[in-house]
Amino acid sequence: MALGVEQSGRLARLLTEQADRLTERWTELVTASLRGRLSRAELAGQVRELHRSIVDAGENGLTELADEHGGELRAVLAELSAGRARQGFSATETAISVYALKDALLELMEESQGTETLRDFVAFSALIDQMGLFTFESYVRARESLIADQAEQLLELSTPVVKLWEGVVAVPLVGTLDSARAQVVMERLLQALVDTGSPYAIIDITGVPAVDTQVAQHILKTVVAARLMGADCIISGIRPQIAQTIVALGIEFGDIATKASLADALRHVLRLSGVETATRRPRRES
Repeated sequence: MALGVEQSGRLARLLTEQADRLTERWTELVTASLRGRLSRAELAGQVRELHRSIVDAGENGLTELADEHGGELRAVLAELSAGRARQGFSATETAISVYALKDALLELMEESQGTETLRDFVAFSALIDQMGLFTFESYVRARESLIADQAEQLLELSTPVVKLWEGVVAVPLVGTLDSARAQVVMERLLQALVDTGSPYAIIDITGVPAVDTQVAQHILKTVVAARLMGADCIISGIRPQIAQTIVALGIEFGDIATKASLADALRHVLRLSGVETATRRPRRES
């Protein structure tokens, strides 16, 4: 049931005349539902902002939340939802902050004996239901966006590019390498090659639990992309089990240099760079 223009005006007048009493009771109900997870002062501020937006919309003739007069109210609800999503509240806890207005309104309207009271409350409740659903949907969108941003940040953190030596960068891979992560590896490695001007890159797969055809293809694509940038790649961390798997799968790395450990790969690169390395021998006891 949509609000009529007259009902919208009556709602605005009721909220204005009983502003202090209504916002106080509304805040109490929300505070109880959140069990102290937000301070009463912060909740009171949110309630007052919602109250003001509803009054302004009602005075302008709001009939449904989706109409042109509900723009500011929708913005306030979306901001509330996004803030609660960032703070770790659930969608239900967020929507309850809106639905609590029903109980506060009912307590006020029960004191009225007007013939339109029941009809008005039903219409007001329909508007509050629209607000609650909009809040829920806004929360879900904000939460999904937050999760996507966190996933992207985790991908970046899980694929660091380390400068080992002047002209040598390394990408130590840990865990499963899927398509999304492989794309991040390629982008970060190529950017590091541009930033450092390094002619050599080491892709270390010591922390990769298993190498299958898909993982091998991702690595090969990264090597080819680096070569197009003028850098040679060395793959390190080829353990016996991984070597056996690569042979069994018939995977060919072609002329790409492979080493058993990151240290071996670094020594290989330093030799290619003309840097002499020596193995330190233990001292003999006299």
